[in-house]
Amino acid sequence: MLVRRTNAILAALAFGPWLSSAADPQQAYGPRQASATVRAPSLTTSKPATPKLMDYVAETHKDAVAAVLKSPTIASKSVEAEFTVYPNVYDWLLDHPDRTSLAWQRLEIPCVDITDLGKGQFYWSDEHGSELSWQTVGTFENGRIWFATGKVKAGVLLPTIPVKAVAVLQAPRSTTNEEGVCRIKPQVHVYIQCDSALATAAMKLVGSAAPKMAEEGAEQLLFYFSGIGRTIYKHPEKLEMLLSPKPTKK
Repeated sequence: MLVRRTNAILAALAFGPWLSSAADPQQAYGPRQASATVRAPSLTTSKPATPKLMDYVAETHKDAVAAVLKSPTIASKSVEAEFTVYPNVYDWLLDHPDRTSLAWQRLEIPCVDITDLGKGQFYWSDEHGSELSWQTVGTFENGRIWFATGKVKAGVLLPTIPVKAVAVLQAPRSTTNEEGVCRIKPQVHVYIQCDSALATAAMKLVGSAAPKMAEEGAEQLLFYFSGIGRTIYKHPEKLEMLLSPKPTKK
């Protein structure tokens, strides 16, 4: 299944677009660097003049994002090994997760449908009652901040759990060469905040596997975009086929 039921409480990590376990990222693109569960939400650098993360968040979402970063139920980080890509294609994919999902489907790899709600908002749901909507609430050089809200169904005997999530993607890159490509090394920090009582019950159900599942979710979020970006770099002739809009029904 595209979204494994034991992972439902963590489905928000990838904001919906979980790929089938039949896809083997390491076989196709080589190993990623190890992920790690993290606690502190701070992403500041050592340079005093560098703005803090919250400086990039839109005023309309500052309070909501700050609340998640301050008290996440679970948090994780993943770093992807450096790869070559057309940066304009990679950035376009980040702005169009619905079309990224369609590209995976055109590669015959199962992927959930994502709906573009307009004005930069996207939506994902499944047949079990889980649903999530998200949008970009901040951008900075080679990075962006996503904020999501929704609910997940963590188990048959458990109610749906309201969740809020923040994902901070940083994608430092080398200078674009004359061929229009560069090297990118993305990393993502993901923070999920759940209703405390319901989350406690769900975490007991998942047990000690929760941190590892969180890491896998963060990895999936990175690979969701980079996998298509790498495919187009290796096979530029497939760009139109993969990224063209879905044909409208007559």
